[in-house]
Amino acid sequence: MEFKRFERRAREIFDGIPAELRQGVEYVLVERGAVPHPTMPGIYTLGECATGEYDAGGTFSGEVRSGVHLYHGSFRELAKLDPEFDWEEELWETITHEVRHHRESAAGEDALEELDWAEDENFKRRDGRKFEPFFYRAGIPVGERAWEVDGDLFVEREISANEFDNRDEIGVTIDGEEMEVPLPEELGDVHFVRLAGLWDDEVDVIVVLVRRRGGWEQLGALFSGRSPEVLESTIDLDADDEDEEGED
Repeated sequence: MEFKRFERRAREIFDGIPAELRQGVEYVLVERGAVPHPTMPGIYTLGECATGEYDAGGTFSGEVRSGVHLYHGSFRELAKLDPEFDWEEELWETITHEVRHHRESAAGEDALEELDWAEDENFKRRDGRKFEPFFYRAGIPVGERAWEVDGDLFVEREISANEFDNRDEIGVTIDGEEMEVPLPEELGDVHFVRLAGLWDDEVDVIVVLVRRRGGWEQLGALFSGRSPEVLESTIDLDADDEDEEGED
């Protein structure tokens, strides 16, 4: 989408948001440049909410006022990487995302900033880099001990070392469906078990096994200063289904 059309659609989408929902967001500004992530290749900032406190003729002096900044170049770069990139959908999601930033900032909330952080950590995980092991808890809750981060699903289950040693599978609920998932060879402290063949290949479904510790063991880990052992593995559920069919 060329720049002038992009700018026009951005203003149309912004103006189409009910005034009461974008109260305090004064403008939308489209810039030509791209804003790449400082450390992760292929990741770009599509937009930002510029928020500040000043008297802009509102009801109260000093109320929070904001503007939405969009980076056409970032959209263009992502479109080059993804032939199915939907300009309209991404533009709508970016504008509404930044308007929500303003609303939460004005209300003194930080949930959206935590979600942005969780998405950054999930990018690191997908890229094979070191990440904070419990980042997914800052995602969107979608069930009991289940969170969604940037389309990926994380389901957390605690399990003790004794349970792990004496079981072959663990029961989990994925999108409302109960199922038994084979346990990996090692437990570690936090083990991300990706379930391949369950959903679309572009979406990760992960069972996060968290080692359950007793009180004294927790104290020992706390004072040892040791970083938690974070493991990752993949279980191919399609392969398991094929094995069962072969056995029949």
